[in-house]
Amino acid sequence: MRTGIFVGSFNPFTVGHDSVVTRALPLFDRLVIGVVGDQVHKPDMPSAEERIKAIAELYKDEPTIEVKPYYGLAVDFAKAENAHFIVKGVRSVKDFEYEREQADINRELSGVETILLYSEPQYSSISSSMVRELQHFGVDVTPFIPKRKDKQYDVITV
Repeated sequence: MRTGIFVGSFNPFTVGHDSVVTRALPLFDRLVIGVVGDQVHKPDMPSAEERIKAIAELYKDEPTIEVKPYYGLAVDFAKAENAHFIVKGVRSVKDFEYEREQADINRELSGVETILLYSEPQYSSISSSMVRELQHFGVDVTPFIPKRKDKQYDVITV
């Protein structure tokens, strides 16, 4: 079984994240979305349980996706999930350089490969940080949050 992981804090999970998940699905028999656990403390970050619940709701009809917390290194999470691949989204040259360095270290530590998926152009400026900032100033962020076919995905307030 080909298993990949897609990890992050997902605070909040954006349409850019959803694009990566949707495009990665055909590559794997199983895709595990790893949500950084509560050991990472960022100001105003909802609990891992809240973030996991919201993402799991988004993909509840997709049997090849699992959403779980993870703690520690992504490569250790990959090993625990029997995954040979880490999926990452890349929006810019800056993202690429950071992810390339991470991929090199992850491969050296564990043999786990990283697959980079380039952002679709319409999502290249969207980040969780940007969404949180807009939310802070009272801007409607629903265009940046993925929607289920039958309803709007619940925005996690920050």
